[in-house]
Amino acid sequence: MRKPIDARVVFIALWCTLLLVKAAIAVRLPLFVDEAFYWQESRHLAWAYSDLPGLTAWMIRIGGMVFGDGVLALRMPFLLVASALPWLVVRIAAREFGEARAWVAGIAALLLPLAGSLGLMALPDTAMALATLLCLDAGTRMLRGVGYGVVLQFALGLAIGALSHYRFAAVVGVGFVALMLLPQGRQVLRDPRVWIAIAFGAAAWTPLLAWNFENAEAGLRFQLVDRHPWSWHPDGLWFIAIQSLLATPLLFIALLLAGVRDARDDSEPVRFLALCGLLLVIGFFVLGFFADTERVSFHWPLPGLLALLPLLPAALARWRPWLRVATWVVAACGLVAVLGYYVLVSMPALRAQTATLKWYPSNFAGWNELAVAVRGQRAAMPAGTRLVADNFKVGAELGFALDNPRIEVLEHPVNRDHGRAPQLRLWGLEASGAVDRGVDPVLLVVAASEVEYKHLLLRYHALCRRFGPLPPPRVVNVDHGRTRFLLFALGPRAEAMPEGGCTLPAMAWLDSPASDARVDDHVAVAGWAFKDGVGIDRVEVTLDGTVVATAQYGLERPHVAGYWSISTDVAHPAVGFQADVMLPPGLQGAHWLGLRLHGKDGSVEDWPEQRIVVGNSD
Repeated sequence: MRKPIDARVVFIALWCTLLLVKAAIAVRLPLFVDEAFYWQESRHLAWAYSDLPGLTAWMIRIGGMVFGDGVLALRMPFLLVASALPWLVVRIAAREFGEARAWVAGIAALLLPLAGSLGLMALPDTAMALATLLCLDAGTRMLRGVGYGVVLQFALGLAIGALSHYRFAAVVGVGFVALMLLPQGRQVLRDPRVWIAIAFGAAAWTPLLAWNFENAEAGLRFQLVDRHPWSWHPDGLWFIAIQSLLATPLLFIALLLAGVRDARDDSEPVRFLALCGLLLVIGFFVLGFFADTERVSFHWPLPGLLALLPLLPAALARWRPWLRVATWVVAACGLVAVLGYYVLVSMPALRAQTATLKWYPSNFAGWNELAVAVRGQRAAMPAGTRLVADNFKVGAELGFALDNPRIEVLEHPVNRDHGRAPQLRLWGLEASGAVDRGVDPVLLVVAASEVEYKHLLLRYHALCRRFGPLPPPRVVNVDHGRTRFLLFALGPRAEAMPEGGCTLPAMAWLDSPASDARVDDHVAVAGWAFKDGVGIDRVEVTLDGTVVATAQYGLERPHVAGYWSISTDVAHPAVGFQADVMLPPGLQGAHWLGLRLHGKDGSVEDWPEQRIVVGNSD
């Protein structure tokens, strides 16, 4: 007879394995742009910032003080906090359902992809998850009887949550509603000790409220008004599909069914967990029809899923054995897929293969390559050169790489879209441009791929008005140009604009071949290119970075000037090019076709490449 599997042994083995795997990934995973900005906040310690309260920055600062420099040190406090979360789930489940089922709930907490991957990055969700579980644990205990120890834990959870993120207000609100719906919960709320804890938790919001009061409610306006359309849109329907994928379909269904079933349970602590979980998940589902769809929000329902985890084992016990096995297998595959994504992001060769995909990880890509290029460029420039970034992402990532949290940043739509513009102004890091720099040289770093292409020429003209004609840039193409940076070594500003007007980086487009086009032994290349201020001298075609042809340039393309009406290139409309490129014999499979644009000022700019498939290979 087969001996039953010991869930406790499985949990501990899985917990140890997952912790080691996440630590190994965290060492190599490039710094996410939000992490970089939180690092910058950790070098400007405060109680609150424009985008969130202070706890995330404090944890990052502690990581640096205790564990040293580097991305692992920065992330270590978050890894350690995340490693404690499954044990809290076990603690809650053991009290309500017994030890045997508690270990099963702990296994689910490890395998749930959103929960299992917590701590890989230094993000506020880790501390917020800790606060959620502390409050849930305290809530279930208080329903059995209020004591000083549990009230202290409740106050601690409320304070940690308030110092983590604005979104924790949803957890507080749902928890209060759940207590009000339960007879014993209303009795708990009559205890003055509970209200002392609530007052302590409310006081923890004071730094954030004070920051908003002093800064025209900039943070609240961004979180509650600016980033949300607040009009109905059907994109909320994607919530079900996205959550089913991220929580894995069977596990997500099991969690929801457990919540629905236990919302009518005789035990009030169990009903409390079910109500908290369901109200949070359903609340964020409804919010999805009115809220922001531009920025990532798939992780918002995680506190609700955490509340439902202790209820899961009882629900799974009613399923057929094969369905239970399928649930665990699919959940494990989901976690492996999420961790595998971070591994892919960490390996440049693999990440480059995703350059043509919609889900290309642009916020992870190119920062190491950019830092190397900036170090090299600065070494060739005079001492005292000012480094100016064109948006907060570049400023924060370069700041971390160069250990300089005081890099100036230009005004940019992305700063406003992510709620970072007010904070940059408070730090005095919003660069004033070239007007007041005198004779000081400036290294301007522009993330060209961060601007939607149809607005890129407008952005270049804005830079020219601010800094004067732009010199030939040093181009840093990462992942075949999907991520693209331009480095401008600026000298003293010219007294007057040259006769030709603004000198800008080149603009180009490949009309053919299309991306992922299948070709034989030759490929017909056609498109257009122009360069305001000086014009294009010639266009070369590259294959995998090597020049294979020089295109005929100067063909009539009248539609280009019609679309780019602000262009000042006098060559319009003769800005088209074409070339018939013979490919090397025996070439097969996927290759990368690009352009090398030579300006009449001597500049050489490699344009982003696009994938072609030679022959019948994939």
